Amino acid sequence: MKELIISRLRESADIKLRFAKESAAEVEKAASLVIKALKAGGKVMIFGNGGSAADAQHVAAEFVNRYAAERKALAALALSTDSSLLTSIPNDGSFENVYSRQIEALGNKGDVVWGFTTSGRSPNVVKAFQTAKSQGLRCIAFTGQEVSRIEKLVDCCVSVPSKSTPRIQELHITLAHIVCELVEESVTVKKKTARKESRSPES
Repeated sequence: MKELIISRLRESADIKLRFAKESAAEVEKAASLVIKALKAGGKVMIFGNGGSAADAQHVAAEFVNRYAAERKALAALALSTDSSLLTSIPNDGSFENVYSRQIEALGNKGDVVWGFTTSGRSPNVVKAFQTAKSQGLRCIAFTGQEVSRIEKLVDCCVSVPSKSTPRIQELHITLAHIVCELVEESVTVKKKTARKESRSPES
């Protein structure tokens, strides 16, 4: 049992270190897209299936509430939380439309859609990005290492170098936390700068 624990920890650590060496720039790009959207008055719509749906909700909460600092609420929502929509859309049509329909209704130019998919092939995630792209929204995908059509639909694709779903999900939430920190830092710095400027000495 101990050997298995150590093996999994080493495997996860190795993937993180490999990603840091090869793909850290994509995380910076993802954060920049979110920052630009929020500063312009847009919002972030986040989605995924299964554990990735939980990640979407987790990240949305970090934006709306707080990650590590006290600051204003940031406009974000997870598209996996409305039980009426999640059941009525598949019931009346197809589960493939469960996120695209919401993006069609709620998305405005300048918004960002952020999808989590370990395989990169989930039909409802693919359709969500197709809809977002047709509406002129910016798109971020967090995926695994398998090449998929999603890469051509998004502005930023953060690919974890692994085919193991648990290892991919572990790095997804780590990277999502880093994005949250970068976004929060940007908002906090702006707030501090504004306070400093408002306290300029009297002439």
